[in-house]
Amino acid sequence: MLVGLVIVLLVLIAVQAWLLYAARRQRQNLEKALETVEGLSDGSVSDAEPEMVLTLRVIDPIGVAKRESRSARVVADYLPVLVRKQVYQQVIREVGAELSERGIDADLNIEYR
Repeated sequence: MLVGLVIVLLVLIAVQAWLLYAARRQRQNLEKALETVEGLSDGSVSDAEPEMVLTLRVIDPIGVAKRESRSARVVADYLPVLVRKQVYQQVIREVGAELSERGIDADLNIEYR
């Protein structure tokens, strides 16, 4: 009986020590996060300007494809994903050509969201 109580007491002490360790570790993590947040509000972490990005979305790519291409009229109903991709690639080419013609250096990408 006494041995059982000693074992239970040792287990409880071990659990308490582990909880104390976890609480101290959590406090350190919170202090680091607070320092980071305070640094952001002071502006000391980074004074860089945010990057501006222009987003272009074709409202009706299938309609554009059907209007601009004879083959798209046939294929658009069967392969809409492919036609939509081709429309965006063509828009990128045309916008890129117009920008380079005006001497504007731009990075054009297609993003899937």
